[in-house]
Amino acid sequence: MKEKRKNVVILGASGSVGSSAVNVIREAPEKFRITAMSGFSRMPELAALCREFDCPCAVAADPAHYDELKELLPRCRCLAGIEGMAEAACAPETDVVLCAVAGADGLLPVIAALKAGKQVAIASKEVLVLAGELVMEIARPGQLLPVDSEHAGVWQCLEGRRPDEVKKIILTASGGPFRLWEKEKILNATVEEALRHPTWNMGRKITIDSASMMNKALELVEASRLYKVGSEKLGVIIHPQSKIHAMVELTDGSLIAQVAVPDMRLPTAWALTWPERGNFNFPAYDWRTGGVMEFFEPDREKFPSFEFAETALLAGGTLPGVMSAANDIAVERFLNRQIPFGGIWRIIGKVMESHNCLHGLSLEEILAVDRETRIKAREVKL
Repeated sequence: MKEKRKNVVILGASGSVGSSAVNVIREAPEKFRITAMSGFSRMPELAALCREFDCPCAVAADPAHYDELKELLPRCRCLAGIEGMAEAACAPETDVVLCAVAGADGLLPVIAALKAGKQVAIASKEVLVLAGELVMEIARPGQLLPVDSEHAGVWQCLEGRRPDEVKKIILTASGGPFRLWEKEKILNATVEEALRHPTWNMGRKITIDSASMMNKALELVEASRLYKVGSEKLGVIIHPQSKIHAMVELTDGSLIAQVAVPDMRLPTAWALTWPERGNFNFPAYDWRTGGVMEFFEPDREKFPSFEFAETALLAGGTLPGVMSAANDIAVERFLNRQIPFGGIWRIIGKVMESHNCLHGLSLEEILAVDRETRIKAREVKL
């Protein structure tokens, strides 16, 4: 019997993770069919992808680009905005939604898709950081599939393990471009220097997050949500080669590691094919030529991001989302050359310190806090 193809919706198709998903599906057209794609501003690129995959639905995530998209794809069903992404995600034919949109824009589509019973491959850190408690209440076992290389690694290490067997979950970090820099030099790094990542080829925002180590702060919160563990069971180790993506320490002293070349197609394919493991022609890690693997403790004095994560996890409620939103605006201000690199941490710290943490909020209330936080972060004077 011929295997039924999975119908996939890609939210954020032109971003780095969305492009990885597109490449996975190019490799296995017999396994997948793209039924909808969204993009934020690059409509010609989105339209070209829709034509390549004969995609019946396209979404301009920024409604200002809807008319342009409609003109480029006159025979395609075109939608707009966050509501359009949610509508595409919940369509009856949808099997899997890959969410790779930036900021809070993925929250409504993810919650809508989970409520509609769809599988969600989640690459948008902000969804679980901003509203992880709410999202995890809705998600059923096996419904939310992590795409981040670290969380995909943890997920594979944990398969078949009972929670009481797990002593610690360890995320790895490349260390970014500033791992060996002195603190004062980091604080005054330029945009160009921060964008020179030594290992991964990613979008501008996530590359800056890697340089500041705020990506690990966000991932620690994500891991706490996904795997239902407190900060005492979470750790980070610097591994510049980025070949080990995560490790799990078990109660008997065993250490389970997930090893792969740094290629986002691998965790993306795992999420899209789960619970099966697909047969893809992707590069495998060759232990004979892989070279030395190094491991270092993070320098918490140079990178205050870890303290932010611990404070946010301890407080819970709205503070993790406030941390994330303040970081978004701080990175935007840095990329616009309005603040020095060290200003990213100063803005996050000031906004978190001034926040009155709230618990048990609705989706609308969470989004209101997110909007207020972004306004505050733009107003912070350094």
